[in-house]
Amino acid sequence: MAAIAQRKPTGPMKTHTVEGGGGLQLHVREWGKADGPPILFIHGWSQNHLCWDKQYESALRDEFRLVAYDLRGHGMSEAPPGPEHYTDGKLWADDLAAIIDQLGLERPVLVGWSYGAFVICDYVRAYGQDRIAAVNFVEGAVKLGEAAFGTLIGPGFLDHFVDATADDLPTNIRGMRAFLKACLAKPLPADDFETALCWNIVVAPRIRANLAEREIDGDDVLRALEVPLLVTQGRADTVVLPAMAEQVLATCPTAEASWYEGVGHLPHLQEPERFNRELAALTRRVRYRTLGSAPPVGQSSG
Repeated sequence: MAAIAQRKPTGPMKTHTVEGGGGLQLHVREWGKADGPPILFIHGWSQNHLCWDKQYESALRDEFRLVAYDLRGHGMSEAPPGPEHYTDGKLWADDLAAIIDQLGLERPVLVGWSYGAFVICDYVRAYGQDRIAAVNFVEGAVKLGEAAFGTLIGPGFLDHFVDATADDLPTNIRGMRAFLKACLAKPLPADDFETALCWNIVVAPRIRANLAEREIDGDDVLRALEVPLLVTQGRADTVVLPAMAEQVLATCPTAEASWYEGVGHLPHLQEPERFNRELAALTRRVRYRTLGSAPPVGQSSG
């Protein structure tokens, strides 16, 4: 298999503004080969595109077309405060569909971290799976509601949710610092932690709360999924518990697992070389299966 080294590649970064569901303006960035197999990254609750730094600043960029966007209400995307902008699954689906359409992404691999898995399920439920090649859930959540709290969603999220959604700024900062630490089974470098705290804190507390007001069950999507699904899960995750991954594996006929020992909620940040290698292998495998050809010399389909 071709190596996916962690290094600073060359090449331009492009930015786009895409009109998503309900006319909301989404901030989108892309890197890499314009004609490479597309990979579309979808971040989680209170995050933004910067969480994929270890992917778009790696050699993945030399082979693939990498696209990441800020979810509605996050980062540099439009952030209206009302709950109606966040509690309708069709709006999340429309956002993803608009990016695929407007950027001309031909059968991308969808990578959804944490809450990003909900967005993928929203998309597949509304638009089907014919236009995507594969899915990678990264600590992916597929159930949200009282029944999931404590069984599938753990104390790393629940213990800090009240503070993280408080309007009082000192309380909010305390909650987000604690939440970020709970995502880690081992420390991040100081610069990475500080940057992650910054991108978390820019999301308004009310919007964080709005996202959690949904009742979600993705089993209908998982049971019908026909494209490959890679489930990337840290054994030490206390935010989205390993039981959530087991639920996905038991429900989806195309799912396979990649378990990360001693890793919490951030495998793509804490073990990026392995993560990037496995994502590259998945993308090559589905790409060349679609084309009916073998990978180029020096590359493996995984």
